[in-house]
Amino acid sequence: MTSGQPEPIRGIADDYLAELAELDPGAAEAIGRGSAVRVPWLGPDAFAQRDQAVRGALTRVRRWQETEAAGRASRADQLLGLALEERLTSDAALDEVGFARRLLAPLASPIHLVRQVFDDLPRETPEDYRVVAENLREVPRALREYAATLSTAAGRGHVVARRQVGLVADQIDAWVAADFYGGLVAGCPDAALTGQIGEAAHRATEASVGLAEWLRSDLMGRAPARDAVGHEVYQVTAGAFLGAEVDLDELYEWGWQELTRLATEARQVAAAICGEPDAAAAARQLDADPARRVPTGEPLRVWLQDRLDAVADAVDGRWFDIPAATRQVEARMTTAASGVMYYTPPDAALTRPGRVWWTVPDGTTHVATWREVSTVHHEGVPGHHLQHAVTYALTDLHPWQRLLCHVHGYAEGWAHYAEQLAGEIGLLDDPGDRLGQIHAQLWRACRIVIDLGLHLELPIPAGNGFVESETWTPEAGAEMLHRVAGVDPQTARFEVDRYLGWPGQALAFKVGSRLWHQVREEAQRARGSAFDLRTFHAEALALGPMGLDPLRAGLAMLTAERTAET
Repeated sequence: MTSGQPEPIRGIADDYLAELAELDPGAAEAIGRGSAVRVPWLGPDAFAQRDQAVRGALTRVRRWQETEAAGRASRADQLLGLALEERLTSDAALDEVGFARRLLAPLASPIHLVRQVFDDLPRETPEDYRVVAENLREVPRALREYAATLSTAAGRGHVVARRQVGLVADQIDAWVAADFYGGLVAGCPDAALTGQIGEAAHRATEASVGLAEWLRSDLMGRAPARDAVGHEVYQVTAGAFLGAEVDLDELYEWGWQELTRLATEARQVAAAICGEPDAAAAARQLDADPARRVPTGEPLRVWLQDRLDAVADAVDGRWFDIPAATRQVEARMTTAASGVMYYTPPDAALTRPGRVWWTVPDGTTHVATWREVSTVHHEGVPGHHLQHAVTYALTDLHPWQRLLCHVHGYAEGWAHYAEQLAGEIGLLDDPGDRLGQIHAQLWRACRIVIDLGLHLELPIPAGNGFVESETWTPEAGAEMLHRVAGVDPQTARFEVDRYLGWPGQALAFKVGSRLWHQVREEAQRARGSAFDLRTFHAEALALGPMGLDPLRAGLAMLTAERTAET
């Protein structure tokens, strides 16, 4: 770069990604420096280095934004600058309020990421098993490091509530009881390697036991009893999960409005199913239908795979163009969570496909499929898998944006929008599936009021018709999910625990979907008769992942360009 000339935004992103690659296996993989070891560095020094990299890059991005070059840059570079600035600002704020280094939650924490490394490691050849052994040897190191990070953060007054400490300790106990690490030796074709894996698995299990004991004996004593994080922290975490500044009071009011609207819609669909506007009666009738029940285990996995494949076949080439290289999605069963379905994207080199993982509540023998169709659309197509399939094919995007820019408001917002889109494009012709979709929307609306209500300790409106309690408690939240959205009790309790450990993340689904609907309506008004839904979706997804505020700006740019063309 010539002296006096502004540095290009892609150069800033290159340098930031290179710094991350020293600490994060995913970042290293994104720039072609992948390693067999996927277990991350989780000690206090690693977190401090990440924060330093974030703040250094943020200073450079803001300096670039102030130059004339930023105004003259291509739309792609302008959007990269906006996306990068928003993410770096959010990451710096999360670290400043202590959230990043104290994270313990029953679905997503560095401890879970260590365990999940092994979900994506192949186990077929001797070389595959050597990689498994190598990663297993790193587990004790990673767990010791994260315990040190949690302890250091607690010393600074940053520690999660006791509920979260206990829940994660209980989850670790469950992994140990199921011999998760020991089970990784199954199928190894080499006797000598079997012994190495067994020894490494034993040490990983011992380290897990030790971490659970430390959480209970040490961190628990330093953790507060209060679950609510309060307004200051919540404003930061909500903004980071959404990639946008939001009015929390307005969202709370809107959440209650959505519940009323959706409950009315549910009654209308129920009348078509059972002859009366009673959603609970319609649900009982659907649950009792043998044609809508699938046994758990392999039959359920096959049902999920068949549904994923059928939907992809139905939309590919008609409503979306799914890139062939990333089209495949696998159905998998897991015991990692508690009654949830979730998605994991392909790796950067596309050596493994995207996967939809499903675990059912303990003791469940059959699943009512009408309740799950909308979630399949959310996790698979046209939801998470389609979005990732498109994103991974956008090779002109900077690798940071294509592979590492994960914003819940964007990803979960698209997936929830996709649930509703499924009905528009003919994937929900069956009334039972349609009621299941409304239940899924009610679930997400409940999330808004429960999450905000619990963390900000907001009042429950009198006579709301959905929850009888006068004040928010975890029990009231779980009961609301069960009664209003039909969530089974075990999953409902898990959901509320997740909200308490991940403040603000629950907003991402409906708030993100709301933005997708808003910008689509804006595009329709601006483009008039020239508007085409398939083209709009293709162009919007081609912008790549980013926070909701940059996404709105990007879609406004896109609409202005297309309107000028017509």
